[in-house]
Amino acid sequence: MFEFIRTHQRLMQFLLLLFIFPSFAFFGLEGYSRLTDDNGVAKVAGQTITKEEWDAAHRQQLDRMRQVYGNQFDAKLFDTAETRRAILDNLIAQRALGAEVVANKLVVPDQVLQQSILQIPGLTKPDGSFDNEQYRVLLAAQGLTPKSYEAGLRREMALQQLNAAIQTTAFAPRTVSDKLSDLNDQERTVQMLNFKPDAYAAQVKVTDEMLQAYYDKNGRRFETPETASIEYVVLDAAAVAAQSAVTDDDVKSYYEQNKKQYSTDEQRRASHILIAVKKDASAADKAAAKTKADGLVAQLRKNPADFARLAKANSQDPGSAENGGDLGFFGHGAMVKSFEDAAFSLKQGEISDPVESDFGYHVIEVTGIKPAAVKPLEAVKDEIAGEIKKQIAAKKYSELADQFGNLVYENGDSLKAVSDKLKLKIQTASGLMRVPNPAAGAAPYNNAKFLAALFTDDVIKGKHNTEAVQPAPNTLIAGRITEYKPVAKRPFDEVKADVQKSVLLQEEQALATKAGKARLAELQGKDDGAGFSDAKVVSRVKAEGWTEEAFNAVMKVDTAKLPAYTGAETPGLGYQIYRVTKVEQPKAVDAARRKTEQDQIANALSQQEALAYLGYLREKAKTKLLKGAASVSADDAAK
Repeated sequence: MFEFIRTHQRLMQFLLLLFIFPSFAFFGLEGYSRLTDDNGVAKVAGQTITKEEWDAAHRQQLDRMRQVYGNQFDAKLFDTAETRRAILDNLIAQRALGAEVVANKLVVPDQVLQQSILQIPGLTKPDGSFDNEQYRVLLAAQGLTPKSYEAGLRREMALQQLNAAIQTTAFAPRTVSDKLSDLNDQERTVQMLNFKPDAYAAQVKVTDEMLQAYYDKNGRRFETPETASIEYVVLDAAAVAAQSAVTDDDVKSYYEQNKKQYSTDEQRRASHILIAVKKDASAADKAAAKTKADGLVAQLRKNPADFARLAKANSQDPGSAENGGDLGFFGHGAMVKSFEDAAFSLKQGEISDPVESDFGYHVIEVTGIKPAAVKPLEAVKDEIAGEIKKQIAAKKYSELADQFGNLVYENGDSLKAVSDKLKLKIQTASGLMRVPNPAAGAAPYNNAKFLAALFTDDVIKGKHNTEAVQPAPNTLIAGRITEYKPVAKRPFDEVKADVQKSVLLQEEQALATKAGKARLAELQGKDDGAGFSDAKVVSRVKAEGWTEEAFNAVMKVDTAKLPAYTGAETPGLGYQIYRVTKVEQPKAVDAARRKTEQDQIANALSQQEALAYLGYLREKAKTKLLKGAASVSADDAAK
C-alpha cells in the first residue's frame, strides 16, 4: 500500500489539489463555461473547460500557496507542466462530479447550508450573533452576492458529499494492517565495524595537481554570490493614509450616514425540539408528527423546566439536541421564515405551539432577548476615522499610482523626483540577491517580481530605475542599484587550505570504503565477530541515531541466514559493516500506534477508491482533451 503511494506521486498530487483547491463557488469559475469551444482545453459532460478557466485556476492555486508559505514560496516549483496538468485534472474531476450530482439529484438542505455559513471565521459579532453586514461585505469584495455564493456553496457541498460517500467505503483488512505493523515493529540486533577515513590519512599523498583539479571541478563551491545594494521608494496605503487628514465633521457625517453599521439588531436566543417530517411525507406521517409535537407542548405547559430534557430525548435536530435544543442567539434572516416569525413573536420564557417548516414541526422556547442598540459616536470615533482614512487612501492611491510609474520612468536614473513629488521616503537595503531571502520576511524589496526587475542589464549596467512593480495589492515599489557585486570565484591561493582539506577527506573516504568493502566480502564468506561494537537494536519505529544509509542497509539485508552482513558508505564518516545477529518481534506492542497505522492504510485505500471512481466518472462524462490543452504531453493526451 505504501509502495502504491510512493510510485503514484502524480496521482497523489492530483488528489491533494482536489481536496485543498480553493472553493470554486467562492471564485465563480463556472462563469467560464459559457465561452465557446474555440478556446477550450477539455470537454466534460458536454461542458467546455476553457483556457481562461484553466489559467485562472492555476493563478488561484499559486496565490493560495503564496499566502500559506509567504516569502518561502517558490512559484517555479509549482509553475510546471505536471502541476498545470494536475489542476486541469482537478477541473475535469469537478465537472465530472458535478454532472453526477445533477444526474442523481443530490441536494444540500437549507439547515446544513446555514450551519456551514455560520462556521465561516470572522462573521460572528462580539455578542455571538451572525454578522450579516460583514458577510455581505466579504462577498462583495469577491464580486458575489449572498444568493450567488450560497448557490455555489450548495453545489460544492453536494460534490463533497458524493466524493466522501465513495471514500468512506474503503477499509483496511486487519490482516493487512497487522502484517505491516509487524514489519514496523520487527527488531534487528546489530553490531558495527567502522572503517574511519582518518585512519588512512598516512596513506594519502596529495599533490598540487590534485588540488588544482578539485578547484577547477568544484569551482561553484568557491564563488561569492552576486549581490546588490539599493535605494528604493514604496507607494502603499500606509504612505498615502499618512498624508490624509480627517476632521471631526467628517467623522460625524460618516457616523450619521452609516449609523446602521454601528447598530445591533434585536437578537433572540431560542431552544427548539424538532419532530422531523419530509416535505413530501404523507398526510398520515405529518399528522403523526403533529400529534407528537402537540403532546410535547402539553407536557411543557405543565413543566417548562423540562424543555432541555425533552429536547435531548425527542429532538431530531442532531446539531442542537445534545445541547438541550439550544440554538444560541440569532437575528432576522438566520432562520427559516416560519421559525423566525414564531421566535420573534414570543416573550422570553414563552413556549410556542408546534410551528411547521420544511424540516417538520418545531416546539420553540425563547430563552433570551437582546434589544436593538446603537453604539455612541464616541465609542466608534477612532474606528470611523481609520475607515475614512482608508477610503481616502484607496481613492488617492489610484490617482497617485499613475504618477508614481510616470515619475520613476521619466527620471530614469534617480528616485528623488518621485520622492519629492509624492512625499515618499527613499530607503536603502543591501545584500540583495536574485531570489528572496527568508530572513527579510515580507519586506517589499524582498519580492520575486521586484528582484527580477532589479537584476536586469538595464538596471545593473545602465544604473537606471526599475519599472514600478506591484509586490502586493495596493503597493508599488521602484528601486535602483547603488552598488553591484557580480558572481566572483575566489582565487585558488585564498581557498587552497579548504581545497586541501576537501581533497584529503575525499581520498581518505575512498580508501576507507575500499578497505570496508574488501572486509565485507571476506565476512560474507566466513563469519567472524571480532572487532565489532556492542549490539544495538533497531526497528522501523526506533531508528534514532542511525544515518539513512545505515538504516536502509540494515533493514534491507536478507536475514534468512544469520548472522547476516551488509555495508554502507557514509560520506565524511567512512564505511560501516553491519552484522545482524537476531531478528524478532517485540512482546509488547503499541496499540495506539497500530490503530493509527490501520487508519493510514484505510486512508490510502480510500484514495485509491476515489481515484478509481473519478476515472469511472471521467469515462461516463465522455471526457475529451481538446486542442487548447497544448501544454499537456502527448502521452497524457493519449490517455
